[in-house]
Amino acid sequence: MLNDFEALALSLPRLGPAQLRAQGALPPPRGTLAVIGPGTGLGVAGVVQTAQGWIALPGEGGHATLAAADEFESRLIDLVRRDHTHVSAERLLSGIGLPVLHEAIARLTGRAAEPLAAQTIVERGLAGDGGCAQTLDQFCALLGSFAGNVALTLGARGGVYIGGGIVPRLGERFFASRFRERFEAKGRFRAYLQAIPTALVTDTLAALSGAALAIEQHAR
Repeated sequence: MLNDFEALALSLPRLGPAQLRAQGALPPPRGTLAVIGPGTGLGVAGVVQTAQGWIALPGEGGHATLAAADEFESRLIDLVRRDHTHVSAERLLSGIGLPVLHEAIARLTGRAAEPLAAQTIVERGLAGDGGCAQTLDQFCALLGSFAGNVALTLGARGGVYIGGGIVPRLGERFFASRFRERFEAKGRFRAYLQAIPTALVTDTLAALSGAALAIEQHAR
């Protein structure tokens, strides 16, 4: 048995231009790579190049505590904490988290907190609904900050990849968002992050190539 995000991590060295959309140069498949995937939950994994092949680093990074980067996010997380003692990254950056994020932003900005499913938030946000659009923008900003934390923690200088089912649906809005700005916004380590490429995994079946790699390496 192979964890789905372990398989997705192992797929990264094999992904080509047709399966990715990079923010800038395409990440080279070398060194240490990381992948985060906002879907139903928030998956996080890494993969390291060794003399014996690629080794996956599965984990539960999605449950790490979410950090605020400005006053608005501090108030936002404080508001969510009233209902959830531990505000993890997954609590807001996932399919189950988008409705929580949307409701918290509405309450914080004085709007009626209409209960909406994640799919509806995405659809309305892309169609121009103000509250849902703000939710998507905040989602991308928080995701960028979290992705930068993952890059620093794993030393993923080979690249950070975004998988999962949510971000690909955002299309151009994701690439025009503050994701990359917030990814790099790490103070004196800004230059370190600026040198790390980020890319969106557009192939929904990418994990299958990672599972194939695991079988090949196990058979050696």
